[in-house]
Amino acid sequence: YGKNTIKFLRLHTEGKKHFVKEVEVCTHLRLSSAQEYLDGNNSLVIPTDTIKNIVLVLAKKHGIPTLEQFALDICNHFMTNFCQVVYVKTYVQEVPWQRLHENGVPHVHSFICVPDGIRFCEAEQCRNGPLVLYAGIKDLKLMKTTQSGFEGFYKDEHTTLPERSDRILCGELFCKWSYGECRDFDFDCVWNKTRECILEAFAGPPDCGEYSPSYQKTVNSIQMLILSKVPQVQVIEAVLNNTFYNVLDMKNLGLTNDKEVLIPVETPYGSCACTLGRK
Repeated sequence: YGKNTIKFLRLHTEGKKHFVKEVEVCTHLRLSSAQEYLDGNNSLVIPTDTIKNIVLVLAKKHGIPTLEQFALDICNHFMTNFCQVVYVKTYVQEVPWQRLHENGVPHVHSFICVPDGIRFCEAEQCRNGPLVLYAGIKDLKLMKTTQSGFEGFYKDEHTTLPERSDRILCGELFCKWSYGECRDFDFDCVWNKTRECILEAFAGPPDCGEYSPSYQKTVNSIQMLILSKVPQVQVIEAVLNNTFYNVLDMKNLGLTNDKEVLIPVETPYGSCACTLGRK
């Protein structure tokens, strides 16, 4: 049991410069006894309102240096202060505020919300067990308008999809990776490097791109590049929900449409998923 969607903004200042972290936290506990379920005995139950207040107090006292460190602080607090807690799991996600720049100059106290992927992390620990940490990015929308196709697939009497050697590849990506046993990482640096690998593997070289024969191959390429360049990542899960675009037939309007006007096919959409880890 626990408390979901604890939302708050943490603000701190350094001289005239302001820094913000707006987060949503979900924290769940497992207790040493199920007596509250079986017997209605609440003597060991930490109220969910108390859980919420603890999260807010930790944010006030320690700040949020990184999402991962904040999640570790929450897990450590419950394991250290409540002997009846045998398992704790905390999920933290961040609102993507970025500092405004005016003529290249960073503003001291103004920010813009840029939805270019949501950063999140998750920490869980069993009593007397290792603390396991995950991080990730979700709702990252990506598109490339060429260098993608889908050919040579299995066909039977139900197949109507034509083969394509040149199509738009568009999708919403979810990636979640584990760090194994926690170490003293620079979590911001690792997360940014992982995100850069995602974009590099999806797009390819900036002057020519890289051909994608399928959404599945693109997902695998992303995972392989991350594992090759980010040694802290042990296992990575990736899910790509696909958005398809159909070329609009404009013959009845007296026009030839050579992949210039396309209509998104919102539903149903395709999805592929893969989990890849080191040996």
